[in-house]
Amino acid sequence: MNGEKIIIGSDHAGFELKERCKSYIRNVLGKDIEDIGVYSTDSSDYPDIGHKLAEQIASKKYLVGILICGSGIGMSMVANRHRGVRAALCHDIYTTKYSRLHNDANVLVMGGRIIGEGLAFEMIKTFLETPFEGGRHKRRIEKIDKELCLEGKNS
Repeated sequence: MNGEKIIIGSDHAGFELKERCKSYIRNVLGKDIEDIGVYSTDSSDYPDIGHKLAEQIASKKYLVGILICGSGIGMSMVANRHRGVRAALCHDIYTTKYSRLHNDANVLVMGGRIIGEGLAFEMIKTFLETPFEGGRHKRRIEKIDKELCLEGKNS
């Protein structure tokens, strides 16, 4: 996932952590980032941003994204309704690492009211630097999308 532009979004509860993460991604990791909102702590609805980001990942305009809401639960539920999106709600380095290694996650979801800034930075670095292991895990990932197709679900 190195070298690709990253898309990021949050609701009002994730806004402050999103802003700090953007700075870290640009200034420390040296990566381009597209912020799709929200742009303040004014009340907002997480599905609006979650769907917007997931649509960009599903269309392959962006290969990797980050979503942040209060707990991360809402954003992960929304994003995972889109075919080809594998949004992983992570709370530590271990879950972040294995979301990439075994699940080929393409969206990292964090809880802005749960994850501290330092941990969020380490999780982002881990997410971006950990490759998908493939092998038996690839077969399992293919089954996820196959089931979606059989049921006729696109999003």
